[in-house]
Amino acid sequence: MHKEKTISSNNERQPSEGLRLSALVSFSGGFQDAYTYNARGRVFANAQTGNVVLMSQNLMTGHPADALRYLLPLVAFALGVVVAEWIENRFKESLRLHWRQINLLVEIVMLVAVGFLPEKWNMVANMLVSFSCAMQVHTFRSVHGYGYASTMCIGNLHHGTASLSRFLRESDRESLRKSGYFFGIILIFALGAGVGGVLSAWLGLKTIWASPLLLLIAFLMMNHRPSPLQEEKSLSAADDRVR
Repeated sequence: MHKEKTISSNNERQPSEGLRLSALVSFSGGFQDAYTYNARGRVFANAQTGNVVLMSQNLMTGHPADALRYLLPLVAFALGVVVAEWIENRFKESLRLHWRQINLLVEIVMLVAVGFLPEKWNMVANMLVSFSCAMQVHTFRSVHGYGYASTMCIGNLHHGTASLSRFLRESDRESLRKSGYFFGIILIFALGAGVGGVLSAWLGLKTIWASPLLLLIAFLMMNHRPSPLQEEKSLSAADDRVR
């Protein structure tokens, strides 16, 4: 309990862990998933479990070309994690630009490019969005000291429900607060997905440009760099919690 409170108090010096910035990137995560599903051939950008199911199903039913549509975003997602982790390791000590901001800039450029790709390039577009989502997952892993995912819901749903159960059993107010963070992130993700779906029907392939605009706002919000030691401790604690 004491450990959680100590980590939570550090969030004042960690803009990337603040609730407002976490809400912004979670909204963007839901938005991107709705965009690729509705405007780019019903492929998920970040719900890779769904892509695994659809890939396997198409392989088993003798449709390898359709299976490839779901396999390539999986590969792109894995590559996105590799690149994001490399950027973190390479630029963690940088004083000019925070490594998270570098990741955001890469995402912004890629998502802007996606909006220019015609429908016949849907496979490439989906790979770019999946790559971007993976970078976002790696970049934003903690909200107020609690490990979470900004582009998917299953882990957040598990942790939120488990925390709520603990509160009901033990009347632990810290668990209630933790549950509120997770359920709040899920709600914001759902709002982003809903808005993304509506705008995709209205604006088509250009809809994705709303997402880099949101990420640009997140970039500007990250105007303070925490010490490397503090950041390493926070990320380690968040990773422990998300497991």
